Amino acid sequence: MEPLRPARLEFADDGTPYSSAYGDVYHSAHGGPAQARHVFLGGNELPQRWQGRDRFVILETGFGLGLNFLAAWQAWRVDPQRCRRLHFVSFEKHPFSAADLAIAQRAWPEFAELAAQLQARWPLLTPGVHRLFLDDRQVILTLFFGDATTQLRQLDASVDAFFLDGFSPARNPELWTPELCRALSRLAAPGATLATWSVAGHVRAALEAAEFDLEKRPGFAGKRQMLHGRFRSRRPDRHTPPADRRAVVIGAGIAGCTAASALAGAGWQIDIIERAPTPATGASCNVAGVLRPLPSADDNRLSRLTRAGYLATRALLQSLPDARWSPCGVLHLGREPLHEATQQRVVDRLQLPAELLQFVDRERAGEMLGLPVEAGGWWFPQGGWVNPASVCRAALAAFPGRIREHYGVTVDRLESTQTGWRLLAADGSEIASAPVVVMAAGVGAPAFVEFAWLPQKSARGQVTHLPPDPARTLAHVVCRHGYAMPEVDGIRLTGATLQPNDPDPSVRADDHAENLARLRLSLPGYLGPEDPAPLAGRTGFRPMSPDRLPIVGAFPDPATIQGQPRLPALPRHPGLWCVQGFGARGIVWSALMADLLVSRLEGDPLPLEIDLVDAVDPGRFLLKSRARPQDDDAFDDRT
Repeated sequence: MEPLRPARLEFADDGTPYSSAYGDVYHSAHGGPAQARHVFLGGNELPQRWQGRDRFVILETGFGLGLNFLAAWQAWRVDPQRCRRLHFVSFEKHPFSAADLAIAQRAWPEFAELAAQLQARWPLLTPGVHRLFLDDRQVILTLFFGDATTQLRQLDASVDAFFLDGFSPARNPELWTPELCRALSRLAAPGATLATWSVAGHVRAALEAAEFDLEKRPGFAGKRQMLHGRFRSRRPDRHTPPADRRAVVIGAGIAGCTAASALAGAGWQIDIIERAPTPATGASCNVAGVLRPLPSADDNRLSRLTRAGYLATRALLQSLPDARWSPCGVLHLGREPLHEATQQRVVDRLQLPAELLQFVDRERAGEMLGLPVEAGGWWFPQGGWVNPASVCRAALAAFPGRIREHYGVTVDRLESTQTGWRLLAADGSEIASAPVVVMAAGVGAPAFVEFAWLPQKSARGQVTHLPPDPARTLAHVVCRHGYAMPEVDGIRLTGATLQPNDPDPSVRADDHAENLARLRLSLPGYLGPEDPAPLAGRTGFRPMSPDRLPIVGAFPDPATIQGQPRLPALPRHPGLWCVQGFGARGIVWSALMADLLVSRLEGDPLPLEIDLVDAVDPGRFLLKSRARPQDDDAFDDRT
């Protein structure tokens, strides 16, 4: 993706927000809120059309200063007959900073409370999709930062109302082309409407060709006319909400707990089943794990997914007051001069916000750590460490009464029924049943017949627990040949080994020696003469996918595949889903993948671009023509 170019806040002589780049204003000089209500809400017959609905989806072609969103949110809030959940999807090629939004939105005191919430959750200005949950997760704002002319192709949604609000066709013709109008038609739900203040002839022609019946209506203030449209196609809705919101989640690690919590937040009733006596006893039981994105010069799928996951995880952590984490910053040092130079090029190429990614040279890195280092590298100022067990507990407690927890319970097998799935114990007794089962058992998933074909590997990893030492403390997480943590709960954590297909659960002195050797390479002079033999540690088993991407989606049934269908046409086990294959990145991916799971089950707009959704779909492993796995040799999963 190309680097974002943020908008610059400017004003016309009359005080109306103005863009010199496009030579146009952001809203009418006669009153922005009134224009939003007349043109976009009234033009789409809102709030009447969302009343009594389970879900309503609005798509806007230019977020600008957020005026139309704030007007829609406020109208939804005060409507006693409002839909259960309101989705607002908006595209913005040149987003404003949170500071500029705060300045501009002062002009609308009627939105002050809502605007403050929006500003507090406003994402870093990075390319891609950003999801904001508001009003107890009942209002969901999905922002696409990038060019709508290309990004619309990456959206999967069923849209009920379109707010066509780019700059004028004369100033910004790309947002009013026949191609863009056809992209809107692809997303339109049955009976979808549109509204815009533009009545230009070529705009009307493009919309009519895209299957919208149009009529002119009285415009706002000094503008004589505006445009209303209704989608004429009678095709069935591709996304319908479930009738029965019950699910069973197998596995109470960070993948299962965040999935259960996200489902509960969407109104589902969840049973989560774990064979261990408490949650987070498997791969999620480490004292702490690293939270930071993983950039690459070409911003490939892995890079985009980890950036999106990192931002989603930070948002989740900020919403869970009992989750234990520290945004102490992460230094990812170059392993050798060539790698360090590559890191510098990545920062220069991506031009991401300094709050997300910087490059620091060797001298600066040494100053930050108070230790001599051999190389500079990436600095993630808002990264840090996370205690995954606390996230699991906090996520399960976030929606009281919606999640039933079952520990010390082993599911032996699944049984398909006419109404869903039964989960059976070894003696054949029923443990639970529901229309939907979500497999989040990590390395245990392939033990189930339905998941036996899954090309997921178990990778043993051992971390080393160093005792506290006031003379050897770190202010930041450090990654190089391995990782080293600041002191957490009286432990200085370092690791981790990576041994595929090694089932040994013991803590081994040889592995401690390996971790210590990598730490000495990473931070010469940090360690004393530690003897690995008496050190404590922990061994866990990571579920690794062949392409190092997560495995999330409706689970395919390979026995029913005929020919070579495309990914969307793969036959699936009805009601069987998975969140698997997180490897060493469970902390980074869990929140985002939980959101993706819920969105697909609910038929909601997806929180990722279509190509990334396809990249994590479990069906990718069944397609002979699948793309070559991402080359991630430069980055070890252990770090």
